[in-house]
Amino acid sequence: MPPPEPRQPSQHVERVLCVLAHPDDIDFGSSGTVATWTAAGTEVTYLIVTDGDAGGFDDTPRDQMGPLRRAEQEAAAKAVGVSDVRFLGYPDGRLELTLDLRRDISRVIRQVRPQRVLTSSPERFWERVAASHPDHMTVGESTLRAVYPDARNPFAFPELLAEEGLEAWTVEEVWLTASPRADHVVDVTDVLELKFAALTSHVSQVGHLDDLEEFVTGWMRETGRRLGLPEGRLGEGFHVVHTG
Repeated sequence: MPPPEPRQPSQHVERVLCVLAHPDDIDFGSSGTVATWTAAGTEVTYLIVTDGDAGGFDDTPRDQMGPLRRAEQEAAAKAVGVSDVRFLGYPDGRLELTLDLRRDISRVIRQVRPQRVLTSSPERFWERVAASHPDHMTVGESTLRAVYPDARNPFAFPELLAEEGLEAWTVEEVWLTASPRADHVVDVTDVLELKFAALTSHVSQVGHLDDLEEFVTGWMRETGRRLGLPEGRLGEGFHVVHTG
């Protein structure tokens, strides 16, 4: 028997949940893609696990960094059509794979009921080791465990149903960013202005980078080339996992 044809991601879904470790993670890797989704009428929710309080490049007091980065992420989300931004408030740089984190992500999956979840890859990317921040991998693995089996199993974290009335929910697709197995590309050339409006909202993280747009554009041009876009087009790449 010939191998089955590879499954393609859905052309359109009603709801997407993006689960990332830090403010700005979504904007470096995926905000162009988010802009294409919101333009098509998809409702997108961001769930940011930390406040990014260990980030920054200047002498901003640590107690101010978390609130500042929350505000920056909300502004960045607005630039690409996202109004629902949620934060879990875990400590930046100290994430661990725990049942509490799985439960907290499962809770939001059951609240939002997305057909698609976008998160970071749990695999280390040896060619781009900076993409494999331990927080990124921990959030990716925790989210995958929340997608399967936790959120879809009514007997996992029974308090979510018994105390909060949150019915089990099955996510159909997971899109992994910064994955060494990327197999799908979204052409974001025509929403480049929106992506950079989102990315440059993170002044506390990128305000000192004079070559930010040049660097990110070159990165997306290479992604597009590698994953089959026409010459010169800009892409964001993902490994798409079907959960059925």
